[in-house]
Amino acid sequence: MTSLIRPEISGLSEYHLAQYPHSIKLNQNENPYELPLPIKQEILDRLAAARWSRYPAFVPAEQIDMLASFAGWVPEGTLLGNGSNDLLQLIFTAVLERGRTVVLSQPTFTLYTLLARGLGADVREVLMRPDLSFDVDGIIQAARTSKASLIVLCSPNNPTGTLMAEQDVVRIIEQTESLVVLDEAYVHFAPGSLRHLLTNSDRVVVLQTFSKAMGAAGLRFGYALTPVVLARELNKIKLPYSVNIFTLIAAEVLMRRWPTLKQWITLLVNERERVSSVLATLPGVKVFPSSANFLLVELLDRAPRDVFQDLVKRGILIRDVSSYPMLQRCLRISTGTPEENDAVLQALKEVL
Repeated sequence: MTSLIRPEISGLSEYHLAQYPHSIKLNQNENPYELPLPIKQEILDRLAAARWSRYPAFVPAEQIDMLASFAGWVPEGTLLGNGSNDLLQLIFTAVLERGRTVVLSQPTFTLYTLLARGLGADVREVLMRPDLSFDVDGIIQAARTSKASLIVLCSPNNPTGTLMAEQDVVRIIEQTESLVVLDEAYVHFAPGSLRHLLTNSDRVVVLQTFSKAMGAAGLRFGYALTPVVLARELNKIKLPYSVNIFTLIAAEVLMRRWPTLKQWITLLVNERERVSSVLATLPGVKVFPSSANFLLVELLDRAPRDVFQDLVKRGILIRDVSSYPMLQRCLRISTGTPEENDAVLQALKEVL
């Protein structure tokens, strides 16, 4: 039976995250603050009144209009997805195939490579500079020499936390002919979105999600802001009803409650900076600047895997990213509550 599977698929390793017992979970860049019970109850009350036996609206126009207003774009260019990964797969499927190329800065989110190679596309990887800043000239050169169909820029970048400056994004758009996807999953922890670039180019897509700042990773809701012409093409192969009624209702409530929820952002950014300053004082630790809700740390004296296991023994789960390009000595630590962060810092002081 496996002989019927395309060889591009058979040769891949699945996207996987090992599970460990834990009391503190800081390995997936989630928002540590749970939605307030009144907001949860509002969602559940509306869900109870909905008809579960019926499909959602074929085009959930009400939620699309509301999201477009929330995100600052036009409804005709706003696509809803079962998480932003759903929309990544849609875009990759629409653009890539055998004989086409995607350019990626590395290290970055591993799903990009997995999706592209599963479609038989060529992947051109451009290593970041030693300080983990983007090699903008290298990205442009790789895209031009390969005539790349797609460039994916994760900014702020996972797992480094690096933010690409607007002028550099504009350079990439202007000096290449590729479709440029800006994955802004962590943008709410950064100075601001670059969605306004959509008004000046028909080769830009902006992806955002409710999984991080909104504290709704379990709901699986993401969206793409695209040129209207591109949205029409993507809708031709977009799966119908990919967002269920529970998520649609929850997303609507969360948007209405955003003035309350966004207070989390200030708390998490302040905690990120506090943790960074303490980490910088630990022996054998280098911490990189971050515009996301996590920190990348390089261990100068100890093996990352050993430190990771030492923390697991203490019930603390962070992310070992030492298998990523350029990050052989690195761990990634999500920003938690002050109490969780204090526990991680104390544990690191003990094991380093």
